[in-house]
Amino acid sequence: MKYYSLNGKAPIVSFDDAVVNGIAPDKGLYFPEKINPLPHSFFEDIDQLSHEEIAFTAIRQFVEEKIPDDILKNILKEVLDFDFPVVDITSNIGTLELFHGPTMAFKDVGARFMAQCLGYFSRSHKQEVTVLVATSGDTGGAVANGFLGVEGVKVVILYPSGKVSDIQERQLTTLGQNITALEVDGTFDDCQAMVKNAFLDKDLLDHMKLTSANSINVARWLPQLFYFLFAFKQAKSKGKEIVFSVPSGNFGNICAGFVAQRLGMPVKHFIASTNVNDTVPQFMRTMEYSPKPSTATISNAMDVGDPSNFIRIRHLFQDNFEKLKENLTSYSFTDEQTKEALKEIYNINEYVADPHGAVGYLGLKKYQEEHPKVYGIFLETAHPVKFLDVVEETLSEKLEIPPQILRVMGKNKKSIKIGTYQELKNFLMK
Repeated sequence: MKYYSLNGKAPIVSFDDAVVNGIAPDKGLYFPEKINPLPHSFFEDIDQLSHEEIAFTAIRQFVEEKIPDDILKNILKEVLDFDFPVVDITSNIGTLELFHGPTMAFKDVGARFMAQCLGYFSRSHKQEVTVLVATSGDTGGAVANGFLGVEGVKVVILYPSGKVSDIQERQLTTLGQNITALEVDGTFDDCQAMVKNAFLDKDLLDHMKLTSANSINVARWLPQLFYFLFAFKQAKSKGKEIVFSVPSGNFGNICAGFVAQRLGMPVKHFIASTNVNDTVPQFMRTMEYSPKPSTATISNAMDVGDPSNFIRIRHLFQDNFEKLKENLTSYSFTDEQTKEALKEIYNINEYVADPHGAVGYLGLKKYQEEHPKVYGIFLETAHPVKFLDVVEETLSEKLEIPPQILRVMGKNKKSIKIGTYQELKNFLMK
């Protein structure tokens, strides 16, 4: 499988080069040259397969020739060592829990898969690689955990000061070793702009090998398609049309869902549910893409004003708005609506969601007003304890702290404060 830049002005590369480069030389996102549908029998018999077997079959075409089958199977065994249950909320609504990994966020799978790939490739690439990543919340912790101790790889994480939860901050600032956290005086968009500037900086690129672990990197983005296949396996027996509602920030997760659809997964529709950072919902109403500065919300991992992966989604549909609209609906919701949704879900069966899952629930409910017969799955992308203050205050309930979180609670935060791109560059050039 080869990968090309969506900007169309860079050489076509193999999977390992796409992963190590992170972003193409023309600053475009890499995209696989083709997506070969899987046999119908795979989906008919999917309930007979293990998670590892499903993932191997789905991802193999994207990495073959660069990762041998035995190595790929070992990577997937390491990455998928926790569960991905669909929990029924009502008879026609379920939630896919993606928070049973080491940092209790959906990004654990992509971060660990990428770390394993980069570790494997670094054996043949002699140069040390620096992974540079911006986070609005959970990416930082998942990347830090996934890459901790990986030989030949340094990780530098930029996060907006005061705009991530206390637990999220501890998960990315307390590990040490090859992980460094830079606390940026600004928003997530400022962090992301600094990372993009670094990839444009010739002086910096001559000095070091940089790659990104945001979902712009194909090894972080593509494994997220596993979630949708795992959920389909569990919901298939319900005998209803299935739709997914995905809490969306940088749009990598829902884009991976569309790749699963292209592989042949019989799911016709996706809902991109956002908070007040509504660039995509506005685009789906007006056909005008107008990115804007992000606004801070209680669902902070979705505080993205210019989602990087939406260009991949548009490309999948050849920028045909009508085709896109047949497959995607997008809604935005306020913090107050999100809190009301947390209460509503809890009142149904005492299920405790997190703010991002609550936004997904709202999008699904709105879609079901006109499509009442579908079985909808909203993604619960992080454990509610990661948003402890908001959830406990909204529900007036005390949450039990899981062991994954207890491990970081007593550790001391260590970060370096920066405010400008020049300060980032000076740090990297040291």
